[in-house]
Parts: sequence; C-alpha cells; structure tokens
Amino acid sequence: MRILSALLVICFLSAACSSTKKTQQARANAAYDARTEAQRNQAGPRPAGPRPEQASQSTASAPRDDSRRTERPTVTLGQNPAPVKVMTDGPALGTTPAVSGKSAGEWMVTSIKGKFLATDTTSVRVYMDITAKSPTGEPVLNPTDFMAHFLIAYVMYPDYNNRERLGYGTVPLTAQNINAQGDHLTLMFDVKRPKDAANAVLLTEITETTNGTKARNDLSLRFKATKLSDRFTLFDKDGKQPQLRNYVNVGDTIIIRDVNGTSKPLYGFRYRHDFEAASSPMNTSPRPAAKSLTEDSTLTIATNKPFIISREGLYYFLEDTTDAAGIGLVVTDKRFPKLTRPEKLIKPVLYMSTSSEIGEMNQAQDTKKAFDRYWLSLMSGNEEVARKTLKAYFDRVEEANRLFTSYKEGWKTDKGMIYIVLGAPDRVQRNREREVWVYNRRANVSEVNFTFTKKPNQFVEDHYELVRFIEYQPVWYPIVEAWRTGTIRE
Repeated sequence: MRILSALLVICFLSAACSSTKKTQQARANAAYDARTEAQRNQAGPRPAGPRPEQASQSTASAPRDDSRRTERPTVTLGQNPAPVKVMTDGPALGTTPAVSGKSAGEWMVTSIKGKFLATDTTSVRVYMDITAKSPTGEPVLNPTDFMAHFLIAYVMYPDYNNRERLGYGTVPLTAQNINAQGDHLTLMFDVKRPKDAANAVLLTEITETTNGTKARNDLSLRFKATKLSDRFTLFDKDGKQPQLRNYVNVGDTIIIRDVNGTSKPLYGFRYRHDFEAASSPMNTSPRPAAKSLTEDSTLTIATNKPFIISREGLYYFLEDTTDAAGIGLVVTDKRFPKLTRPEKLIKPVLYMSTSSEIGEMNQAQDTKKAFDRYWLSLMSGNEEVARKTLKAYFDRVEEANRLFTSYKEGWKTDKGMIYIVLGAPDRVQRNREREVWVYNRRANVSEVNFTFTKKPNQFVEDHYELVRFIEYQPVWYPIVEAWRTGTIRE
C-alpha cells in the first residue's frame, strides 16, 4: 500500500519555542478563554470600528529575496495610521492590484490570478482570471467594456531581485483572448521565451486608460517544463478554459489537459484526509508530529478526455508512479466553497471561539440547535445581529475556500484563517520565498504585518505557512472579540 509521509506534504516549523514563550502562550490562552467566556454575559456590544476592506487597493511591492531572515511582525497601535514601511528591493511585483486608494467612481481591477502552461520549448501560454469593477461598483463581465477601458503590458525579469529586462510587450485585447466566465473575466496570451532563459518572472500590468490606475500581477515562468503541473492543468468540462483552483465538486465532469490536447495516461491516488485547521497566530509551540497519508484507492485517467470523480477526497495524479511531483486535487461536496451542513458549519468558528464552546457544539445531539444557540448567546439573544454577523463570517469562510484551497480546504489554511478574521489585506508583497500581508486600515491599529513563507509541497505549488509570534496578541484578540459581539458586520 502506497504511503506518503506528511513530511513531503507539509513542511512544519521545526524550531521549538523557549519555556518562556510556552508560559506566555499558556497564560495568553487562559486569559483569552476567561475573557471571552465572561463576554457571553455582557449586556451590550462594543462600539464598532471601521469595516475591513473587501479588496486590496494598494501598490504591491516585492520584499528583498532573503528567505533566511525572520523578522518580528510590525504591530503599531494608535488612532492615526502611520506610513507603511516595507522592503522594496527588486522590481515592483505582487499578487494584489496596485491601484489607488479610490474605491468608487472609476473603472478598476480588483484581483488577478494567473497560471502558465508550456506550449513548446519556445513559448508559454499565460491564463488569467480577472475581476474588475465599473464606476458604479458593478462587476465588469462584458469583454467589450473591459477592452474599452484597460490596456495590458508585461515585462520579464530573471528573478525577483534582478531588474534586468529579459523581454517585454503589450497584450492585444480581442474577442478571442478575453471572455466572461461566471463572476470574472478570463484572459489568455502567449509569451516567447527570452534567449537562453530557463526561467523568468513575468510582471503583468493592467492600466485603466482614463486615470492611469494600475493593477499588477507576478508569475514565475519555467520554460524547461519538467513538472507535470507546468504542462497540464484542470480545465472545464469542454476543455476550453483552465480552472485556476485546486478543487472540484464531487460528480463534476472535468478534464486534465495541456495546451496542445495531448492524450496520455495519468495515474491517480485517493487519500482519506481531514487535515487540522490553522492554529492561532500566537501559537509558537512546536507543531505535532507529522501524520502519514495512506492510499485509499487508485484510478487511471487519460488527459484531454472528460472524467468524473464520484467520491470526496484528496487526489494526486502522476505521469509515473515514481515521480516526485504531480497534480493535487481536492474533491469536495457539491456546495463547496459554501458550507451548509451544521456539522461543517461549526468547524470554522473555532477561530472566534473558546475550546469549551467548540466542545459543547461537537458533543451536542442536535448540532443545528447547538450552533444557533452559540450565535444567539454571543449576541445577547439579538437574532438580527446574530444573523448579520453569521452571514459576514461565513461569507469570508466561503471566499477563503475559493481563494486558498490547496491540499486542504481554504478555511483551514494559515492564509484562510487570517483572511476570515481580518478580511482582505490592504497590501500584499511577495518574493520567491514569502508573502507579507499588510493591514493598515483597522480600528486602533495603524499597521500589522503577517509573513507567510512558501513551503515545499508535492500536491500544490502555493503552500504557505504563517510565521507565528506572541506579539500578535494586542491586535488579534480585540478583533476576535469584535466578531463575538457582532460589531463586525459586512
């Protein structure tokens, strides 16, 4: 039976914290449990702070590429926002739009997600999912509107900290390469390989033609595509549009294919999985011993041909059973990324709950009644406040699933946890080894940074883990308590 060590799946932090930090953590956890338990009996909520932003709207810059540096988080408390101080060595690259602080009255791109597939040894094809808004705040779903208000250009660099240009160009926007899909637009364009280059960083810049507002996206390209995921990816059932995500719903018709429609066998393995949710940002204790994943069943599929997976689970597809990297796919229930069943709804609330509250809901005979009772008790019996707060919380859970599902559901990831509690960051910085999420528009907090380091993972490429510090306490606990009193409602 095939066994995969979770040491290959998830690289855990290996450094043990000192006894002082353990004592601090234990005291902090105990104080928080006591504080939040007592809060259930409070008569009224605290004054509401400003609502977290729903989309990043600041310039994204790349920190210096130094994966060996571990810095304490920047946590600044105060009423007046302080200037954000960030590392800006290297080209201006980032995963979030580089747009102005204006949020209304103009055309703007709000998010970009990209992937490449090797075409041959001379070029790659780039696919992007783009969300944009019109001046009225409505989503831009008509390709003609997008073409009339935006221009796209790109430049390639050798690396994140090298400003030498390997190549550049513009992307013509036509009815053939930009289309609407669901709640977003899709874009496709080809990029030629620079002479003698094996790899490159592609910086794509989308400019609004009237006011010059820009949104940027960075994407690492590999022209010697040895990985299966550099050549093949998940497509829709018609085989026309890549699905830039790591999950599908059980019973969906899907295709794994390349640009050229090559047909070849892939070997699939299914694993039973119920991975743990992210731990607190302040939990600096050593992580538990790694668990092994045991193969549950196998299957064989053919690329460029539709197939259906009828059981939920974590699936792994390889060209050869001896390969070190393949394509991972989480097969979820039909409602995902939404959570609807009571037994699933109670799990994500652990980020705003005490251990005793979670225990009560897990042990209840009627999970739905226990879940409803939990929310009403937090909101002092106010059904309207409970309803609005619950909706706001699970809207973020759904978005975290949509954005961050990797080898496990998005709400369980470190990024998902931060996103659910604090909302979208105001700025994201990224280099080859890390991402930094900057928050500087929150009540009583002028700036807080969360650093995620990229970890090797055979199922997905974008697995990141949060660098945890006890110093997050003065920011984290008040925001969690704001959720518990219903003062965060979107």
